[in-house]
Order: sequence, then C-alpha cells, then structure tokens
Amino acid sequence: MSQANASFTKLFEYEQRALAFQPGKGLEQRGSGEWAAVIFRIGETHLACGIDRVQEFIPPPPVTRVPGTKPWILGLANVRGDLVTIVDLPCYLNGERSPITARTRLLSATLRGRPVGLLVDEVFGQRSFVRDQAQATNMDAAATLHDYVRKQFRQGKDNWHELDLDLLFNTPEFLNGAAA
Repeated sequence: MSQANASFTKLFEYEQRALAFQPGKGLEQRGSGEWAAVIFRIGETHLACGIDRVQEFIPPPPVTRVPGTKPWILGLANVRGDLVTIVDLPCYLNGERSPITARTRLLSATLRGRPVGLLVDEVFGQRSFVRDQAQATNMDAAATLHDYVRKQFRQGKDNWHELDLDLLFNTPEFLNGAAA
C-alpha cells in the first residue's frame, strides 16, 4: 500500500471513531475494568503508573541543590509556584545519575500531601489497560525495580510494568533523603 493510501486509511479510521464517539460514555469505562496510566521508561524498562497519581509530566526545571541530601535527591525546584523536591528515580534505584536529555521528563506526584518530582528517562504519554489482563511481573528478582512492581500488562510486543508509587513512597529508604 502506498504511503498516501495508508495515510488516508488512517484518517478514515479516525473519522469513523470520531463519528462513533458518544459524550459521557467514557465514564462507563471505569466500571469496565479499564485502567488509565502514564507510560514511561527508566533505562530499558517500560513502566506505567496510574494517571490518578501523576499530576503532570514536564521537562526538568532548574534545580537548586540542597546540601546534606543523598545523591538521588537533585534538590528543589519552583514548579508553578510550588516548591518541589526533585528525585532522580533511576539514581535512587541503581545508584547512577541519569543523563538529562531532550527526552528526560519529570513526573509530578504527591508524597504525603507535598509535591515531589520523579525524574525519568522518557515519557510516552497515556495508555489504557484492562485490569483483568494484568499478570504477575516477570521482572528479574535482582532488578532494582522488582520491589516496586507487582503487575505487568502486555500490549502487542510491549511489556509494561506497573510501578506502585504507594510502595515506593512508603519505603523508609526513599523517605530518608538525608546523607549519612
């Protein structure tokens, strides 16, 4: 199929989906077992966390280092008037600082009522999964993320591990950012 025909076919598909759209129908999806997630990458691992746990994802803002903190706490940043603690999540997990690239993003979340930013290698956007299709994770027990992942979802050739922010945010090591 030519590129032009493939493009028109895709546009036709979008038009059909738009015509079939019914306002308010999305509310029914909550009862259908659908789970909306932000999908992202740390290293080569594809992850997802509930969209209800992430306020936004943004390019990393300028950060002011805070003396006396562990290396994975990058410091504090002003994000829309809020003072946000910025955590280098890959550094917390494996001890190596994340390189800041054009794809690096900050996931804005809330930890005990206070804003926290989790630096990740790349955010792909939002995706919906069917809760009933979740499987136990096949992540290697030695993997640094293993303690924070209980489930995974398979879509096509992609395997998305659900990062449990509650587990992460209740880990004593994560909560204690003071350098030894």
